[in-house]
Amino acid sequence: MSRAHLTRLIADARRMVVFTGAGISTESGVPDFRSPGGVWSKMKPIQFQDFVASEEKRREAWTRAFTGKAGWVGAKPNAGHFAVARLVQQGKVTAVVTQNVDNLHQDSGVPADQIVELHGNASYATCLECGERHELAELRDSFLKVGEIPYCRSCGGLVKTATISFGQQMPVGPMARAEAATLACDLFLVLGSSLVVYPAAGFPLLAKRNGARLAIVNREPTELDAYADLVLHDEIGPVLSVAVAAN
Repeated sequence: MSRAHLTRLIADARRMVVFTGAGISTESGVPDFRSPGGVWSKMKPIQFQDFVASEEKRREAWTRAFTGKAGWVGAKPNAGHFAVARLVQQGKVTAVVTQNVDNLHQDSGVPADQIVELHGNASYATCLECGERHELAELRDSFLKVGEIPYCRSCGGLVKTATISFGQQMPVGPMARAEAATLACDLFLVLGSSLVVYPAAGFPLLAKRNGARLAIVNREPTELDAYADLVLHDEIGPVLSVAVAAN
């Protein structure tokens, strides 16, 4: 299997789905979650039910968000993100389905309506009651200066960063959009996902069983490598940049 094979798969595709995991963003310096030295080896995740039930846990969560301890935001898109954006601009990609919460696909130029965020977004917050969006900049000063935990300006409900926490229900709308795009695609391209987190990791196999080609670019082997038409254990940015430039 070679990089030239990836170039040919992309050239032949008309309705691609690009599926991204932490591996595409580690090249921007964003830490992943599960590997040694990753986010969860340094601090335990806060369960959704604990966030809702405990003021102490909410304070801890907001401290992480506003001090950048998790390292999810503030990075810049890398060559891999920009290569994905070029594929979108070329009209080859119907959806970018991502497990990431770092907003880097948007920052690279992919229109927000073509991005399906399965695990939410860490760059803003939402009310858990009414769903109103709250910008982090509007909440930061009152928390850092006087320790005021954010509540919704509209309904008074609990406000949380717009990520999907452990124990929180997966978002119905994005999951449905991801499934529809997967079933309609002719090439499903996985970039930087270990494919161990379900139900999201079920989409590549769904695409393959529905007749699409499946390509996986990830530094480490995945459980779905045996089902793929192409597997490259390589760096995403350099590999995808060359493949996109050749099309």
